[in-house]
Amino acid sequence: MKRLLFAFFLLFAVAGAGYAAPPVGERGKEPITIKSNELSTDSKNRTATFTGKVTARQGDLTIYADRVVVHYKQDGGDLERVEAIGNVRIVQGDRLATAREGVYLSADQKIVLSGDPKVFQGENTVSGKVITYFVNEEKSVVTGGPDGRVEAVIHPKNKGGDGASKR
Repeated sequence: MKRLLFAFFLLFAVAGAGYAAPPVGERGKEPITIKSNELSTDSKNRTATFTGKVTARQGDLTIYADRVVVHYKQDGGDLERVEAIGNVRIVQGDRLATAREGVYLSADQKIVLSGDPKVFQGENTVSGKVITYFVNEEKSVVTGGPDGRVEAVIHPKNKGGDGASKR
């Protein structure tokens, strides 16, 4: 879960500057609190499933979902994959991501948001069919689909004193 929270923190770092978040190294030192209505573990299948109003919090980053399933690797118990399913919301400061599903793939170091994914920062938004964030490369790809295109709405910051355009 710690890697999932770290990865989502990086996703929001790409959304724009201007928000002072803790340095990445310090975030990993903060405790992770997960609350849910139920926790079910399965040692044979190497999973831990949190269900019912799941809230996972580390520092100023919070993930909400109906269900979170953590899949562990067979050797050593490291994370293989984390799935956030149903009404997924990821909040940090003025940044918000929403989707029906979010998956963190440890081996590929990527996060995939699907099911009407949208990322908001202040008034700015980006949406598409799938939003993929490549953690190690600090880049993201938003793809459209046959039923819709990628859409970004960016509100420029007013740097003038009176808001009038200068020509």
